[in-house]
Amino acid sequence: MTQQSLTSIIDHTLLKADARREDIVKLAEEAKQFKFASVCVNPAWVATAYEVLKDTPEVKVCTVIGFPLGASTPETKAFETGDAIAKGATEVDMVINIGALKNGEDDLVRRDIAAVVEAARGKALTKVIIETCLLTDDEKVRACKLAVEAGADYVKTSTGFSTGGATKEDIALMRKTVGPDIGVKASGGVRSAEDARIMVEAGATRIGTSGGVAIAKGEESQSAY
Repeated sequence: MTQQSLTSIIDHTLLKADARREDIVKLAEEAKQFKFASVCVNPAWVATAYEVLKDTPEVKVCTVIGFPLGASTPETKAFETGDAIAKGATEVDMVINIGALKNGEDDLVRRDIAAVVEAARGKALTKVIIETCLLTDDEKVRACKLAVEAGADYVKTSTGFSTGGATKEDIALMRKTVGPDIGVKASGGVRSAEDARIMVEAGATRIGTSGGVAIAKGEESQSAY
């Protein structure tokens, strides 16, 4: 995979609580420069990112929903999704109700995902964060199947704010579970082009990282996300 094709699948990410407007503007300008797939920012910064990128339609504005715990209600997540889309987001990464999944409440998890999918239908891609570091392999498979059943476009490994990030083993398991037609996003701990290539070889079609610039330059990021 060439360096250019690698950068084209990166979601250039800044989700820190202390991010300032100037940081978001810089993130968006970097995304334009390196032709990343998107910028991924917290909902409060969607309008700012959109303003910088509105004349660069090839770089999408992505945001996070129910982030980082996933413990808000389906109705809240649906509202948050609609609000973000109204402000310029065309991709949304939602966190599932992890406790409900672990409790075997699959209907609730499916409804949780479907609420976001429905709110985004025809307007934004939906990526479903399952937080792999908190799940058994069986739970990862169930979560991926529920995401497919609910109509999501992608499944995603991690928020980057829990106890671990993406692994090639999890990516391979997720790809095997969802099949060839659903996207798989690796996020958390992808710090170098080599890391990213390993994830792609395992089945990832999108990479979420705050180290996009370092990766594009062939360097290694020191970032934790």
